[in-house]
Parts: sequence; structure tokens; C-alpha cells
Amino acid sequence: MPKDAAPPQFLITLACPDRPGIVAEVGGFLVEHGCNIVESAQYFDPDNGRFFLRTAFQSLRGQGLADLEAAFAPIAERRAMQARFFDCAQPMRTVVMVSRLGHCLNDLLFRHSIGALPIEVRAVVSNHPDFEDLARRHGVPFHFMPVTPETKAAQEARLAQLIEDEGVELIVLARYMQVLSEDFCARYPGRIINIHHSFLPSFKGAKPYHRAHDRGVKLIGATAHYVTADLDEGPIIEQGVERVRHKHRADDMVAIGRDVESVVLARAVRWHAEHRVLMNDHRTVVFE
Repeated sequence: MPKDAAPPQFLITLACPDRPGIVAEVGGFLVEHGCNIVESAQYFDPDNGRFFLRTAFQSLRGQGLADLEAAFAPIAERRAMQARFFDCAQPMRTVVMVSRLGHCLNDLLFRHSIGALPIEVRAVVSNHPDFEDLARRHGVPFHFMPVTPETKAAQEARLAQLIEDEGVELIVLARYMQVLSEDFCARYPGRIINIHHSFLPSFKGAKPYHRAHDRGVKLIGATAHYVTADLDEGPIIEQGVERVRHKHRADDMVAIGRDVESVVLARAVRWHAEHRVLMNDHRTVVFE
């Protein structure tokens, strides 16, 4: 490492059965290997006895990530840990998928362009051509993949090939209005994030905001979650709400809803890309 270079910063995340001494052992390992902890968070779940940890640290001796991970492996095995190491300087390679509602896509691309999200958008994929110009303006390749019952399997295979070719780690459904197959969802567990309004299951289908307006709904919200084979029932990452009043018309509610969806999805993407989200059965632990 050059004399005046900043030491590399890495992360370790882990989940394991809770037993005394986990934090001390992890901290001792990092000290022994010349590392300095700069941020750490932990959580014990009393419902299932699981322990979760996320620790960011500097490698003061310039040891590489692979060497540290290999040295930690015996500890992880002995304590039945699901432990992973990450390079904080490495943005997460991401594909964003969209249909004909572009507010979340536009928000993600803007945040990405100003460095507010630690991701590298490798492609925008859509079953409609509407947002090709938007993607191109941000310098992002656009892939038009129209979907019909007859082409669905072929297009998912094409999408999977794109994901493999680009080394994609995260798939974001930014109001992508096609249901992914069970096989595709199973292929990328914990790597697909979806966003939807908060009216499910009460107002399914078309124009949910208009039907919510007819019912006098006073709260509008959005939910970002991981995608599983169970439609819209994957582990929740983030939610947000906004109040609405009697003076708000259906179109006002649509606009408010779009704002909430954009903010909630951006938070979920950022937290996932910063490795702040750990799976806990059908729930998540989020170290904000």
C-alpha cells in the first residue's frame, strides 16, 4: 500500500446462533490482523436465538479481502456462522427493470448519477420501449424485452444471460409489471427487490389509488421487499407512509404515491448495496 494511500475499507456481515463471545472473537480477529473498526451494529433476535452483526473496518496493514476471509473461515465454521466479507469501495452491479411507470427508474438513475447510491447500473430492461431515451441520457444500455405468454420463458432466459454477462448482483423491479417465474425467483434469492403501493391486498389490480380515494383512505404508503415465488409476500426491507386529506383527489393521491414509492425503493436499494440488510427467516434485519 502506498505510504499516503488511505487503507482499504471492508465489511463483514454475519448471522449465527447466539452464544457468548461472538463480538469479542470478531473484534479480536480484526485486531490480530491489523484492522481498525470504524462502524459496527449488532442484533439478537429473542424469537429464534439468532445473532446478527455488521462491522466496517480498515485494513491498516493492507491485507486483502480474500486473505482475511480465508483466515476467518475456521471461526465461521466453528460458530456455524453465515459470514461474508465485502469491499466498501466496490459498487454493486445492478440491473433496473421497468414497464410504463418511470418515476422510480428516473429517481434511481438520478441518484446513481450524483453518486448517492453505491451501485453501478449495468442496464435498464423493459417490456416496453418507453424509457429508452431516459436510459441513454444517463449513459446506461437499454434492453427492450417484450413479454407475451409465448415469449416469457425465452425472455427470462435472455435476461438471465444478461445478468450473467454483466456480473449483476442486484435486480431492481422499478415498477416492472410482469410476474417473474418461480424458477427465475429461485435462481436469485435475496437479490431481487420490488416496490409496490401499500394498498395490497385490499386494492389489487388496476387504478388502486382511485379505488382507495373512493373509500376515503387517509394513508398512502409503499413497501420495498425481496421477491420470492409468493407474489408480493417476500421479506420486507423498507416501508413509508404519507397522510392524505379529503381535499386530495385521486390524481393527487397518485402523485403522492409515486413520491413515496421512489423514496422507499431508493432506501431499500441503498441499504442492500451497503450490505445493511440481513435475512432472518421470512423477515429482515436492517442496520440503517
